[in-house]
Amino acid sequence: MTELLPGAVQPVVRLRVPTDEDAYAWHRVFDDPEVMEFFQGGPAELSFYHELSARQRRHDAEHGFCLWTLLDEDGEVIGFTGAQPWPRAWGPVGEIEIGWRLARAAWGKGYATAAARATLERLRAAGVERVVAMVNTRNERSVAVARRLGMERAETYAIPDSGGQEGYCFRLELA
Repeated sequence: MTELLPGAVQPVVRLRVPTDEDAYAWHRVFDDPEVMEFFQGGPAELSFYHELSARQRRHDAEHGFCLWTLLDEDGEVIGFTGAQPWPRAWGPVGEIEIGWRLARAAWGKGYATAAARATLERLRAAGVERVVAMVNTRNERSVAVARRLGMERAETYAIPDSGGQEGYCFRLELA
């Protein structure tokens, strides 16, 4: 795993509210078993990303934040990052979850950390006081991103229907 050295320049990232076309890009960049390793069910159908991108547009309109489409310095879609209300009946119910998912080719280049930092700034501006990040305990890359953001590990939850896997709940006060 590549980790940026202290003082290293973060990559340039852009975040935008997902468009209808982003559903196709997300489907393409996430159609990889390695990318989806820690998400139950693996790669999803295109219809899932159409629904997800539409839901994120609603979140942005209602809350001022969402899972934004993540673009690299060349304007290519490399994933998403952002925040949304925790969407499940287990775990940190009622909390705002920050998250990221990147195309395999974008791993190890600092994009997740840079985009998550940009997300935290947008959340502070929107008045969000605290965020959580739910990370599969085996997902070392995402655990490292959470720690780089200054998040503290709080609870551990059993992930339903996952064959006994667990998730760390990281927390960060923004106010």
